[in-house]
Amino acid sequence: MIEAILTLVVPGAFFGVFLYVASRFFSVQIDPRAEKIAEVLPGANCGGCAFGGCTAYAKAIAAGAAQPGRCGPGGEAVARRIAEILGVEFTAEARKVSVLLCAGDSEKCRPRARYDGVADCVAALHAQSAAKACSFGCLCLGTCARVCPFDAIVTGPTGLPFVLEDRCTSCGKCVDACPKKLFQLRSVDSFVHVRCSSHDRGPDTKKACSVGCIACGACVKACKFDAIKVVDNLAVIDYAKCKSCGACVGACPQHTIWTYRKVRKDRAKATSGGEKPSEDVAAAAS
Repeated sequence: MIEAILTLVVPGAFFGVFLYVASRFFSVQIDPRAEKIAEVLPGANCGGCAFGGCTAYAKAIAAGAAQPGRCGPGGEAVARRIAEILGVEFTAEARKVSVLLCAGDSEKCRPRARYDGVADCVAALHAQSAAKACSFGCLCLGTCARVCPFDAIVTGPTGLPFVLEDRCTSCGKCVDACPKKLFQLRSVDSFVHVRCSSHDRGPDTKKACSVGCIACGACVKACKFDAIKVVDNLAVIDYAKCKSCGACVGACPQHTIWTYRKVRKDRAKATSGGEKPSEDVAAAAS
């Protein structure tokens, strides 16, 4: 009887001590601030912060490995609350939205072939069956719209996707999904954008697309702030110098450079007045 008891008690005591020691030496300490931050985050798990979900982002913030302003869905309000939890001063940053750097829709960009494959940009690119003459242009198959978790991208009547800036949270899903890398996250304080990504020679671009950059340099001459250069046959804006004055917009003979100043102002006014904003910034800007 005693032997049976010892047979059970001794191993039990041994494993109990072992588990206790292991729990002390191998336990992972959880920062209580991480739990509070996770409660504040919206739980969208969109990945726009570059971490694998809100919980991972909360842990990174608490550990000092990430800034509190990366949450697009939460915006400034969430960033402020996180700063309060951390006990640090909050510094507001300009909101970012996704911008499509192509204006060559089915009416402006010359067709090259008919594509009857899967309605997916990646599939079309791999099949080397792009229907548009410009090899740099948008394939207009809606992959970006399908991956957007916030329904912030819609397809226009001519096939080109439009970003609904009121819904865009700068999560970056469209940036990663586009095989042509035509989307970029840019500050809403930057109103002027070159809506082209072609690096072909000017004459070749002009043959393919009526709104493509032909590297003529008219925008460079018009800019008083030395904020735009032609690099590898494409106009490139230096946003550290750009004042969004719009001089380059008026000078561009191809209407490749667009300004979003007026349309964003009108949308902000409509939103503050309780009206429903127009369907897309890009269409209104054109």
